[in-house]
Amino acid sequence: MKYNIVNEIKLIYTRKGNTEKEVINSQDAADIFREHFDADQIDYREAFYSMYMNQANKVLGIQKISESGITSSLVDIRIIMQGALLCNAVSFIIAHNHPSGNLAPSREDINITQKIKEAAQLLNINLLDHCIITSMDSFSFADEGIL
Repeated sequence: MKYNIVNEIKLIYTRKGNTEKEVINSQDAADIFREHFDADQIDYREAFYSMYMNQANKVLGIQKISESGITSSLVDIRIIMQGALLCNAVSFIIAHNHPSGNLAPSREDINITQKIKEAAQLLNINLLDHCIITSMDSFSFADEGIL
């Protein structure tokens, strides 16, 4: 069989909705993320989100990257970076919850954050923070000097 057609890929960018929420600090980010976590699940199962921002730190959108089990969540870095590219993000913040209530980052949390940061740097997009969320509190990698 002979193929003489190459599929064309079209990207369409639309800004429906608003970009009124601005992230000034880690508490702003945690508060915005907490609005998107399922309140009934935040202390039950782990989920991972990415929040994309423009040059003025206005939120372009939030994407759920994964939702998994009680003690871990699979994170595909390509999905995070695809979201950043598709919405023309200049920067982004990632977050996940710890159902245990323990805010301390695990070795896996630190490792995946470093890998995401390296991928973002290749694309000239800034990873500003990684927040760990519980129903009551939050932890910021940036505030603690880990990022």
